Amino acid sequence: MNPSAMYQLSYGLFVLTARQDGFDNGCVVNTVQQVTSSPNRIVVAVNKQNRTHDMIAATGAFNVSILSTDAPFDLFRHFGFQSGHTVDKITPWPDCRRSENGLVYLGRYANAFLSARVVQQIDLGTHTLFLADVTDGEVLSSEAPVTYAYYHANIKPQAPKPSAPPEAGAERKVKGWRCRICGYVYDGEALPKDFVCPICKHGAEDFEPIY
Repeated sequence: MNPSAMYQLSYGLFVLTARQDGFDNGCVVNTVQQVTSSPNRIVVAVNKQNRTHDMIAATGAFNVSILSTDAPFDLFRHFGFQSGHTVDKITPWPDCRRSENGLVYLGRYANAFLSARVVQQIDLGTHTLFLADVTDGEVLSSEAPVTYAYYHANIKPQAPKPSAPPEAGAERKVKGWRCRICGYVYDGEALPKDFVCPICKHGAEDFEPIY
């Protein structure tokens, strides 16, 4: 299977935030969807490896910042390519605001935010699906929402053309593969075609050989 086929699905990109024991955290997600309008409910699937996942599971509350097309790649790098288990993502990020539920949302690079209260958790194996009542929300700008397709076409740095392979007879061998987006290194001569970077979640097409 070509994993790039999944990029053709139309969905948005969001920063999901939570707060527990005085600590704020957030991560990039792409699975926020409204499922009913009465009651007004949304779902979000969150990877269990994310600290934000554990905070939502414990507190039952989260905010969703709906990212807009003016969002820079640095935002995705900041909230998506590092872990809240090891860094404070919220304090250094400018223009974070608090909604009435006490949780952070992005005051810039988002065209709206939603506050939600979890009513059900469904175990999906690697992820948990949180079903939640929307408790608050506000429009922040008139910018269009950023879709996954827009991100790949306009925000994500375009990978340069791969360097030419060694000339015939050369002794150089591939020692590993480097992600062009975040710098993660995969050790080994052959990179699996379906490999996904564990840091930035980009696929094998964004890796270059290391000789």
